[in-house]
Amino acid sequence: MRFNRLLGPFVAVLLLAACETAPEETAVTTGEGAAAESAEMAAVEAAALPGTQDDLTAQYGDRVFFDFDKYSLKPPARETIMGWAAWLGEFPAVTATIQGHADERGTREYNLALGERRSTSTKNYLVALGIDPNRIGTISYGKERPAVEGSNEAAWAQNRRGVLVVSE
Repeated sequence: MRFNRLLGPFVAVLLLAACETAPEETAVTTGEGAAAESAEMAAVEAAALPGTQDDLTAQYGDRVFFDFDKYSLKPPARETIMGWAAWLGEFPAVTATIQGHADERGTREYNLALGERRSTSTKNYLVALGIDPNRIGTISYGKERPAVEGSNEAAWAQNRRGVLVVSE
């Protein structure tokens, strides 16, 4: 009987120890770690098939960002879109959709309209850069598909965006 009393807690400790997960490795971003991380990124870029979403994202990124309650394109967004235009010029058979998004503030209807204005202004700039408008569709998701969860400026800034999605 005494043996069973000691065995029970011992087995429980062993079971808990067996369930423990190994700690996750953290990335090093300085010195040799930064070089390794850059090499990894280069490998991902090289692995992306030309003319695919991964290729676009690796070369130019797939999103632009907007100020609060705005749909005008800021200079960094214009630079990104110029890259998209060059990329789309390389792959004339590719079609894409620009998704317009908003942060969580405002009504659903207002944010859908704002997302539409954002996707349209992005498309209009691509068209002004020489891309056939028939190759680019637009859609608004308003605040329905946040990229980042949270009710703070950092999250909202990431959610006020236009995203170029390559059609497959």
